[in-house]
Amino acid sequence: MSSEYFSAQNSAPSQIAERQLAYFQGKHLLVAGEIEDQFPLHLQQECQSVSVFTTHYGYYRQIADKQEITAYFGATLDDNCHADMVLLYWPKAKQEAEYLLAMLMTKLGPGTEIVVVGENRSGVKSIEKLFQPYGIIRKYDSARRCSFYWGECHQAPDTFNIQDWFKTYSVHYRQQEIIVKSLPGVFSHGEFDLGSQLLLDNLPEMHGEVLDFGCGAGVIGSVIAAQHPSVTISMCDVSALAIESSKATLAANGLKGLVFPSDIYSDITGTYDHIISNPPFHSGLDTSYHATETLLAQAPQYLTPRGTLSIVANGFLKYPPLIERAFGHCQTVAKTNKFAIYQASR
Repeated sequence: MSSEYFSAQNSAPSQIAERQLAYFQGKHLLVAGEIEDQFPLHLQQECQSVSVFTTHYGYYRQIADKQEITAYFGATLDDNCHADMVLLYWPKAKQEAEYLLAMLMTKLGPGTEIVVVGENRSGVKSIEKLFQPYGIIRKYDSARRCSFYWGECHQAPDTFNIQDWFKTYSVHYRQQEIIVKSLPGVFSHGEFDLGSQLLLDNLPEMHGEVLDFGCGAGVIGSVIAAQHPSVTISMCDVSALAIESSKATLAANGLKGLVFPSDIYSDITGTYDHIISNPPFHSGLDTSYHATETLLAQAPQYLTPRGTLSIVANGFLKYPPLIERAFGHCQTVAKTNKFAIYQASR
Protein backbone atom coordinates (compact mmCIF):
# COMPACT_ATOMS: atom_id res chain seq x y z
CA MET A 1 0.00 0.00 0.00
CA SER A 2 1.48 3.30 -1.04
CA SER A 3 2.63 6.06 1.29
CA GLU A 4 0.47 8.53 -0.64
CA TYR A 5 -2.64 6.51 0.21
CA PHE A 6 -1.88 6.64 3.90
CA SER A 7 -1.11 10.36 3.82
CA ALA A 8 -4.57 11.03 2.44
CA GLN A 9 -6.30 8.78 4.97
CA ASN A 10 -4.34 9.45 8.14
CA SER A 11 -4.86 11.80 11.04
CA ALA A 12 -2.50 14.76 11.33
CA PRO A 13 -0.46 13.08 14.15
CA SER A 14 0.03 10.01 11.93
CA GLN A 15 1.11 12.20 9.04
CA ILE A 16 3.91 13.74 11.09
CA ALA A 17 4.99 10.26 12.21
CA GLU A 18 5.00 9.21 8.55
CA ARG A 19 7.58 11.93 7.84
CA GLN A 20 9.93 10.20 10.30
CA LEU A 21 9.74 6.53 9.31
CA ALA A 22 13.47 6.06 9.87
CA TYR A 23 12.88 6.15 13.64
CA PHE A 24 10.75 3.00 13.41
CA GLN A 25 12.90 0.81 11.17
CA GLY A 26 13.69 -2.59 12.67
CA LYS A 27 11.86 -1.90 15.93
CA HIS A 28 9.44 -4.03 17.92
CA LEU A 29 6.84 -1.27 18.14
CA LEU A 30 3.91 -0.83 20.51
CA VAL A 31 1.36 1.79 19.45
CA ALA A 32 -0.82 3.30 22.19
CA GLY A 33 -2.94 6.32 23.07
CA GLU A 34 -5.51 8.25 21.01
CA ILE A 35 -5.18 6.24 17.78
CA GLU A 36 -7.74 7.20 15.15
CA ASP A 37 -6.62 5.56 11.92
CA GLN A 38 -5.00 2.51 10.36
CA PHE A 39 -1.44 3.89 10.32
CA PRO A 40 -0.15 1.08 12.60
CA LEU A 41 -0.78 -1.31 9.69
CA HIS A 42 1.57 0.74 7.52
CA LEU A 43 4.24 0.73 10.22
CA GLN A 44 4.52 -3.05 10.16
CA GLN A 45 6.28 -2.58 6.79
CA GLU A 46 9.03 -0.65 8.64
CA CYS A 47 9.19 -2.57 11.92
CA GLN A 48 10.15 -6.05 13.02
CA SER A 49 6.75 -6.28 14.71
CA VAL A 50 3.84 -4.00 15.58
CA SER A 51 1.45 -4.31 18.50
CA VAL A 52 -1.40 -2.00 19.43
CA PHE A 53 -2.59 -1.31 22.96
CA THR A 54 -5.86 0.57 23.15
CA THR A 55 -8.35 1.43 25.86
CA HIS A 56 -10.99 2.13 23.17
CA TYR A 57 -13.13 -0.90 22.39
CA GLY A 58 -14.33 0.52 19.07
CA TYR A 59 -10.78 0.90 17.78
CA TYR A 60 -9.87 -2.54 19.14
CA ARG A 61 -12.72 -4.11 17.15
CA GLN A 62 -11.44 -2.42 13.97
CA ILE A 63 -7.89 -3.66 14.41
CA ALA A 64 -8.21 -6.99 16.28
CA ASP A 65 -8.72 -9.13 13.18
CA LYS A 66 -5.67 -7.75 11.34
CA GLN A 67 -3.21 -10.62 11.18
CA GLU A 68 -0.21 -8.34 10.61
CA ILE A 69 -0.36 -6.90 14.14
CA THR A 70 -1.21 -7.98 17.68
CA ALA A 71 -3.94 -5.98 19.41
CA TYR A 72 -4.49 -5.58 23.15
CA PHE A 73 -7.58 -4.03 24.77
CA GLY A 74 -7.77 -3.17 28.46
CA ALA A 75 -6.88 -0.73 31.19
CA THR A 76 -3.38 -2.21 31.54
CA LEU A 77 -1.00 -3.78 29.04
CA ASP A 78 -0.80 -7.56 28.84
CA ASP A 79 2.41 -8.94 30.34
CA ASN A 80 2.99 -10.99 27.18
CA CYS A 81 3.68 -7.86 25.12
CA HIS A 82 7.34 -7.24 24.36
CA ALA A 83 8.43 -4.04 22.61
CA ASP A 84 11.52 -1.86 22.44
CA MET A 85 9.72 1.26 21.20
CA VAL A 86 6.40 2.95 22.01
CA LEU A 87 4.54 5.25 19.63
CA LEU A 88 2.18 7.23 21.89
CA TYR A 89 -0.64 9.22 20.36
CA TRP A 90 -1.22 12.00 22.87
CA PRO A 91 -4.63 11.58 24.55
CA LYS A 92 -6.98 14.51 25.15
CA ALA A 93 -6.69 14.22 28.96
CA LYS A 94 -3.26 15.02 30.39
CA GLN A 95 -3.90 12.75 33.39
CA GLU A 96 -4.55 9.87 31.00
CA ALA A 97 -1.21 10.53 29.29
CA GLU A 98 0.48 10.45 32.69
CA TYR A 99 -1.25 7.15 33.50
CA LEU A 100 -0.28 5.57 30.17
CA LEU A 101 3.35 6.66 30.52
CA ALA A 102 3.66 5.19 34.01
CA MET A 103 1.99 1.92 33.02
CA LEU A 104 3.88 1.46 29.74
CA MET A 105 7.32 2.45 31.01
CA THR A 106 6.94 0.18 34.05
CA LYS A 107 5.85 -2.75 31.89
CA LEU A 108 8.50 -2.27 29.17
CA GLY A 109 11.34 -0.93 31.30
CA PRO A 110 14.60 0.99 30.79
CA GLY A 111 16.00 1.06 27.27
CA THR A 112 12.56 1.51 25.71
CA GLU A 113 12.48 4.23 23.09
CA ILE A 114 9.39 6.43 22.85
CA VAL A 115 7.91 8.56 20.10
CA VAL A 116 5.07 10.91 21.04
CA VAL A 117 2.89 12.61 18.43
CA GLY A 118 -0.05 14.92 18.97
CA GLU A 119 -1.82 18.09 17.95
CA ASN A 120 -0.34 21.19 19.54
CA ARG A 121 -3.76 22.29 20.80
CA SER A 122 -4.00 19.01 22.74
CA GLY A 123 -1.20 20.07 25.09
CA VAL A 124 1.32 17.56 23.73
CA LYS A 125 4.12 19.88 24.88
CA SER A 126 3.41 18.58 28.40
CA ILE A 127 5.30 15.41 27.48
CA GLU A 128 8.59 17.22 28.11
CA LYS A 129 7.75 17.56 31.81
CA LEU A 130 5.75 14.34 32.24
CA PHE A 131 8.58 12.19 30.86
CA GLN A 132 11.23 13.60 33.22
CA PRO A 133 10.85 10.75 35.79
CA TYR A 134 11.75 8.23 33.07
CA GLY A 135 14.33 9.96 30.89
CA ILE A 136 14.80 12.77 28.38
CA ILE A 137 12.50 13.51 25.47
CA ARG A 138 12.86 16.26 22.85
CA LYS A 139 10.90 17.61 19.91
CA TYR A 140 12.37 16.69 16.52
CA ASP A 141 9.68 17.74 14.06
CA SER A 142 6.68 20.03 13.73
CA ALA A 143 4.08 20.01 10.94
CA ARG A 144 0.31 20.11 10.38
CA ARG A 145 0.00 21.87 13.77
CA CYS A 146 1.41 18.72 15.35
CA SER A 147 4.65 17.86 17.11
CA PHE A 148 6.91 14.80 17.00
CA TYR A 149 8.98 13.91 20.09
CA TRP A 150 11.57 11.18 20.58
CA GLY A 151 13.12 10.00 23.82
CA GLU A 152 14.33 6.99 25.76
CA CYS A 153 13.39 5.51 29.12
CA HIS A 154 16.41 5.30 31.42
CA GLN A 155 14.59 4.47 34.64
CA ALA A 156 11.14 3.19 35.51
CA PRO A 157 9.31 2.15 38.68
CA ASP A 158 9.57 -1.51 39.60
CA THR A 159 5.81 -1.94 39.87
CA PHE A 160 2.63 -0.38 38.54
CA ASN A 161 -0.47 -0.60 40.72
CA ILE A 162 -3.68 0.53 39.05
CA GLN A 163 -5.22 1.14 42.48
CA ASP A 164 -2.89 4.11 42.93
CA TRP A 165 -4.52 5.83 39.95
CA PHE A 166 -8.13 5.81 41.09
CA LYS A 167 -9.52 9.14 42.21
CA THR A 168 -12.02 8.50 44.99
CA TYR A 169 -14.81 10.89 45.87
CA SER A 170 -18.33 10.78 47.27
CA VAL A 171 -21.64 11.90 45.83
CA HIS A 172 -24.72 12.45 47.96
CA TYR A 173 -28.06 11.71 46.42
CA ARG A 174 -31.37 11.52 48.32
CA GLN A 175 -29.82 10.79 51.72
CA GLN A 176 -27.45 8.19 50.27
CA GLU A 177 -23.72 8.47 49.88
CA ILE A 178 -22.09 6.77 46.89
CA ILE A 179 -18.34 6.28 46.74
CA VAL A 180 -17.05 6.84 43.21
CA LYS A 181 -13.78 5.40 41.89
CA SER A 182 -12.53 6.97 38.68
CA LEU A 183 -9.46 6.44 36.53
CA PRO A 184 -7.88 9.28 34.51
CA GLY A 185 -9.61 10.18 31.27
CA VAL A 186 -12.99 8.86 32.43
CA PHE A 187 -16.07 11.09 32.25
CA SER A 188 -17.08 12.36 35.69
CA HIS A 189 -13.49 11.99 36.89
CA GLY A 190 -13.56 13.65 40.30
CA GLU A 191 -16.99 15.29 40.20
CA PHE A 192 -20.73 14.59 40.09
CA ASP A 193 -21.86 15.92 36.74
CA LEU A 194 -24.86 18.27 36.98
CA GLY A 195 -26.43 16.65 33.93
CA SER A 196 -26.29 13.24 35.60
CA GLN A 197 -27.98 14.67 38.70
CA LEU A 198 -30.78 16.15 36.59
CA LEU A 199 -31.22 12.82 34.80
CA LEU A 200 -31.49 10.92 38.09
CA ASP A 201 -34.04 13.46 39.36
CA ASN A 202 -36.31 12.79 36.38
CA LEU A 203 -36.21 9.05 35.84
CA PRO A 204 -39.42 7.03 35.60
CA GLU A 205 -40.07 4.35 38.20
CA MET A 206 -37.20 1.87 37.90
CA HIS A 207 -37.88 -1.85 37.62
CA GLY A 208 -36.52 -4.96 35.94
CA GLU A 209 -33.46 -4.79 33.72
CA VAL A 210 -31.70 -1.41 33.52
CA LEU A 211 -28.80 -0.48 31.21
CA ASP A 212 -26.53 2.48 32.00
CA PHE A 213 -25.16 3.20 28.52
CA GLY A 214 -21.80 5.01 28.40
CA CYS A 215 -21.39 4.44 32.12
CA GLY A 216 -18.15 6.39 32.69
CA ALA A 217 -17.20 6.06 36.35
CA GLY A 218 -20.48 4.29 37.10
CA VAL A 219 -22.19 7.11 38.98
CA ILE A 220 -25.65 6.82 37.38
CA GLY A 221 -25.79 3.02 37.46
CA SER A 222 -24.56 2.84 41.04
CA VAL A 223 -27.06 5.43 42.28
CA ILE A 224 -29.88 3.52 40.56
CA ALA A 225 -28.67 0.22 42.04
CA ALA A 226 -28.51 1.77 45.52
CA GLN A 227 -31.89 3.50 45.25
CA HIS A 228 -33.67 0.55 43.65
CA PRO A 229 -32.25 -2.72 45.05
CA SER A 230 -34.73 -4.83 43.09
CA VAL A 231 -33.43 -3.79 39.65
CA THR A 232 -30.78 -5.70 37.71
CA ILE A 233 -28.22 -3.13 36.62
CA SER A 234 -25.95 -3.48 33.59
CA MET A 235 -23.37 -0.91 32.50
CA CYS A 236 -21.44 -0.57 29.26
CA ASP A 237 -18.85 1.79 27.83
CA VAL A 238 -16.40 1.92 24.95
CA SER A 239 -13.53 2.76 27.32
CA ALA A 240 -11.59 0.12 29.26
CA LEU A 241 -10.74 2.80 31.83
CA ALA A 242 -14.46 3.45 32.31
CA ILE A 243 -15.16 -0.28 32.62
CA GLU A 244 -12.59 -0.64 35.41
CA SER A 245 -13.88 2.53 37.10
CA SER A 246 -17.50 1.35 37.09
CA LYS A 247 -16.51 -2.06 38.44
CA ALA A 248 -14.55 -0.39 41.22
CA THR A 249 -17.43 1.99 42.02
CA LEU A 250 -19.89 -0.88 42.34
CA ALA A 251 -17.46 -2.83 44.55
CA ALA A 252 -16.76 0.19 46.77
CA ASN A 253 -20.47 0.44 47.55
CA GLY A 254 -21.17 -3.27 47.93
CA LEU A 255 -23.39 -3.19 44.86
CA LYS A 256 -23.83 -5.82 42.16
CA GLY A 257 -24.00 -5.20 38.43
CA LEU A 258 -22.73 -6.43 35.08
CA VAL A 259 -20.11 -4.14 33.50
CA PHE A 260 -18.87 -4.84 29.98
CA PRO A 261 -17.31 -3.11 26.96
CA SER A 262 -19.50 -2.34 23.97
CA ASP A 263 -18.99 -0.24 20.85
CA ILE A 264 -22.46 1.30 20.87
CA TYR A 265 -24.65 -1.85 20.62
CA SER A 266 -21.92 -4.24 19.43
CA ASP A 267 -21.96 -6.46 22.54
CA ILE A 268 -25.56 -5.89 23.68
CA THR A 269 -27.70 -8.93 22.97
CA GLY A 270 -30.63 -8.70 25.39
CA THR A 271 -33.45 -6.23 25.94
CA TYR A 272 -33.96 -3.84 28.84
CA ASP A 273 -36.85 -2.24 30.65
CA HIS A 274 -34.88 1.00 30.84
CA ILE A 275 -31.92 2.41 28.92
CA ILE A 276 -30.40 5.37 30.76
CA SER A 277 -27.61 7.52 29.35
CA ASN A 278 -25.61 10.68 29.74
CA PRO A 279 -24.19 10.12 26.25
CA PRO A 280 -20.78 11.39 25.17
CA PHE A 281 -20.50 13.80 22.29
CA HIS A 282 -16.73 14.16 22.07
CA SER A 283 -14.32 11.96 20.17
CA GLY A 284 -10.70 12.94 20.69
CA LEU A 285 -10.48 16.73 20.48
CA ASP A 286 -13.41 17.05 18.10
CA THR A 287 -17.15 16.89 18.55
CA SER A 288 -18.80 13.66 17.39
CA TYR A 289 -22.47 12.72 17.51
CA HIS A 290 -22.26 9.38 15.73
CA ALA A 291 -22.41 7.16 18.83
CA THR A 292 -25.39 9.00 20.32
CA GLU A 293 -27.26 9.12 17.00
CA THR A 294 -26.86 5.34 16.69
CA LEU A 295 -27.85 4.88 20.35
CA LEU A 296 -31.09 6.77 19.77
CA ALA A 297 -31.92 5.30 16.35
CA GLN A 298 -31.56 1.68 17.44
CA ALA A 299 -32.78 1.96 21.05
CA PRO A 300 -36.26 0.49 20.39
CA GLN A 301 -34.63 -2.79 19.30
CA TYR A 302 -33.04 -3.15 22.74
CA LEU A 303 -36.08 -2.24 24.85
CA THR A 304 -38.83 -4.52 26.10
CA PRO A 305 -42.42 -3.63 25.18
CA ARG A 306 -43.20 -0.35 26.99
CA GLY A 307 -39.51 -0.07 27.88
CA THR A 308 -38.20 3.50 28.26
CA LEU A 309 -35.22 5.49 27.06
CA SER A 310 -34.06 8.41 29.24
CA ILE A 311 -31.14 10.63 28.27
CA VAL A 312 -29.63 13.94 29.35
CA ALA A 313 -28.09 16.22 26.75
CA ASN A 314 -26.75 19.72 26.42
CA GLY A 315 -29.66 21.91 25.40
CA PHE A 316 -28.09 22.91 22.08
CA LEU A 317 -27.97 19.31 20.81
CA LYS A 318 -30.86 18.53 18.46
CA TYR A 319 -31.78 15.08 19.73
CA PRO A 320 -35.63 15.26 19.89
CA PRO A 321 -36.07 14.80 16.10
CA LEU A 322 -33.83 11.69 16.23
CA ILE A 323 -35.81 10.25 19.14
CA GLU A 324 -39.12 11.04 17.41
CA ARG A 325 -37.92 9.28 14.28
CA ALA A 326 -37.04 6.15 16.29
CA PHE A 327 -39.98 6.07 18.71
CA GLY A 328 -42.65 8.19 17.06
CA HIS A 329 -42.59 10.62 19.98
CA CYS A 330 -40.23 12.40 22.40
CA GLN A 331 -41.01 13.99 25.73
CA THR A 332 -38.89 16.77 27.27
CA VAL A 333 -39.39 16.09 30.98
CA ALA A 334 -37.00 18.70 32.37
CA LYS A 335 -34.93 21.60 31.10
CA THR A 336 -32.38 24.00 32.59
CA ASN A 337 -30.35 26.71 30.91
CA LYS A 338 -27.77 24.03 30.06
CA PHE A 339 -29.37 20.57 30.04
CA ALA A 340 -32.51 18.84 28.84
CA ILE A 341 -33.94 15.45 29.80
CA TYR A 342 -35.59 13.52 26.98
CA GLN A 343 -37.71 10.39 27.38
CA ALA A 344 -39.48 8.01 25.06
CA SER A 345 -41.09 4.62 25.47
CA ARG A 346 -41.40 1.76 23.04
